[in-house]
Order: sequence, then structure tokens, then C-alpha cells
Amino acid sequence: MSRPMRADARRNYERLLVEARALFEEQGPEAPLEDVARRAEVGIGTLYRHFPTRHALQEAVYREQIEALAEEAYELAERTDPADALVRWMRLMMTHAVTKRGLNTALMATLGRESELFATCRNTIRAAADALLTRAKASGAVRKDLEAGDLLHLVHGISVATERSPEGADRMIAFVIEGLRPRGDQDTP
Repeated sequence: MSRPMRADARRNYERLLVEARALFEEQGPEAPLEDVARRAEVGIGTLYRHFPTRHALQEAVYREQIEALAEEAYELAERTDPADALVRWMRLMMTHAVTKRGLNTALMATLGRESELFATCRNTIRAAADALLTRAKASGAVRKDLEAGDLLHLVHGISVATERSPEGADRMIAFVIEGLRPRGDQDTP
């Protein structure tokens, strides 16, 4: 059984994650670890105590981002109109997909698609999408035959299609949202 982190160790861990996330976004997942430590205002030894390898740091950043996206979905579901919550979350997912592509690619190359990390993250995101969809369906905002996997595939497709022109992503999401709305008594195409 592992002991809980001391308060100072926890702060260092969190600062390292924040700075690694920022550097990975700016420079890609191969950003120098020395720069991560410097920006977090800790020594390289502290970085390696928390994250013994670059890969461990990349995994922690990725997992933290997925957990934040899921938490945002649940918060939106609680405090926002169901249709608006779904649209806002899709936009957050798009931002994540576009800005984190390099990190995802690096982890996929070392871990493979069926790794524990990706399986856990897929389940986390799918559950969050299900929570939003359940409310959106109940409110009549989206078709009843829409599933979380469909929604996630749509967001992924838009992120790939707009990779070189991200300014078009919002327009594409608007088209998709319009297509997800129910049409009269028809719930299926």
C-alpha cells in the first residue's frame, strides 16, 4: 500500500504535470524534460522521482487530460441545458483532439491501441459522453439512436478533417449537431 504524498511533493507533482502539458502542446511530446523541470521550478531529480521515464510523464499528462474532459462533461451535465452541454463538450473534445495529437501518437507508438492506458481512457470518455447523451436524448435534443461511440467517432473525424484548417472545425460541429437532432417521429436515418 502506498503512502499519500506529502503536500510539497503533491504540489511538485501537479506543477510538473502543468508544465509538461504546456511544453508538450508547444513543442511536442519530445520536449526536453530539463525544460519541464525548470519551468516547474524543481530539480531534474524531483521530476525523475515522480516520473522515472519520459513515457511515464507522457502517460500521466494524457490520463490527467482525459480525466479533466470527463469531469467537464459531468459538470456540464449538471449545470447546463442538455443540448448546449453536448455542443460545448464536443468543442472541448475537438480542442483536445487537435492540440494533443502528437502526445496521442507518441503513446500509441509505444503502448499500442489496446493498452491499459487507452482502454481506461476510452471507458472514461465513453461514460462521460453517455452521461451527456442520456440527458440530451431525454430532453429531445438529439436522436434516440445516437450512441456515445457514434459521437466520439464524429468528433474524431472532424478533428482529422480539419487538422490543417482548425478554423473550420466549429462549422463542421454545427453541421453535425444539426444532423443529430431528431426529425419528427423518425429516430433512425
